[in-house]
Amino acid sequence: MAVLTSSSQNLQVHRFPQDHYIDSLRWLPQLSAFHRNIILAAFDSETSTSSLQILSSSNSSSNPPELTFQSSLTTPSRISSLTTSQNPNKLLIAASTFSGSLLLYTADLVNGSLEFVDSVAEKGFHLGRVNGIDVSENGSEFVSVGEDGRINWVSFVGGGLSTKKVFDSNGLVSYGAVKWASPVEFVSSGLGFGLQWWDQRRPGGPVSQFKANWTRGTTSGIVHSIDIHPSRKHTCLAGGSSGTVFAWDLRWQQQPIMLSGVGTSDLSALSPSESDVWEVQYDNYTASSNYRNMSESRVLPAMICSEDGILAVIEQGEEPVELLAEPCAINSFDIDRQNPSDIVCSLEWESIAILTRS
Repeated sequence: MAVLTSSSQNLQVHRFPQDHYIDSLRWLPQLSAFHRNIILAAFDSETSTSSLQILSSSNSSSNPPELTFQSSLTTPSRISSLTTSQNPNKLLIAASTFSGSLLLYTADLVNGSLEFVDSVAEKGFHLGRVNGIDVSENGSEFVSVGEDGRINWVSFVGGGLSTKKVFDSNGLVSYGAVKWASPVEFVSSGLGFGLQWWDQRRPGGPVSQFKANWTRGTTSGIVHSIDIHPSRKHTCLAGGSSGTVFAWDLRWQQQPIMLSGVGTSDLSALSPSESDVWEVQYDNYTASSNYRNMSESRVLPAMICSEDGILAVIEQGEEPVELLAEPCAINSFDIDRQNPSDIVCSLEWESIAILTRS
């Protein structure tokens, strides 16, 4: 165990070596204050097999946390994206794959077991890797985007999955990430730091688009991750190439709010990462501590993880707070929604880290 201290918070870091590569991981809804479950997508490079696994994390004030294996199910293809509904009474786990399919599972949080529910096969769904998937607040609607330029809407009704094609660029555009904004609206990302806002009440194409132009063609970037805060659905947070993190506010559509980016001269000194930002999430823990000083026009604090091993909190106009600086990539992380002081992340060198802030 390592205990780190920054100027703004104390941090406990616990690392747990694994015997496989971890493509993605997420906290599952909490049943008790001392026992929580983590769902992770694992890949064994020696056997080229993929699986979903549930690990149990136990913790108390007097003892360091322990990570215990609960269950595992082999998946037909490597997992490219992982998302979960947050309703313990209707807990669904959706995983998209490199081969272009969608897999749906349910989890029993009491005994830590996984059960396969249904799938959408590659044919007619996506050609090649599904880059992003997200689940709606009601846990019954999914949206997926792929490198093939397709966007699909998936509904879980009557115990099975049904699909509807939202858009098909016929390979002219590749999409990298997606996030719900409302029951009928979502945001997608593509090459060139572009973002698209879709409204299913107005089908046929995006109702609004943001095309980045601050690089003036000097770099070619892509957005890898998107987040939207429930209290500010007009603002989209995005992270991608070259340490770039920005917010897109629908009220000022062509005025991106830059939070980090090596290629932007006024922000280079404040950029915690110089490589790909693999994931971004709004950080409710930091936001709650600064809530009184947070105006409606100010972008809420965000957390990022990157290819050059950085896990950090960034705030508009503030110095970033570095939580981890690893010798390998941090390819995924998740902030516990019920207890946002706790973070879990996956390290490229086959390890899981659990962080607790105080």
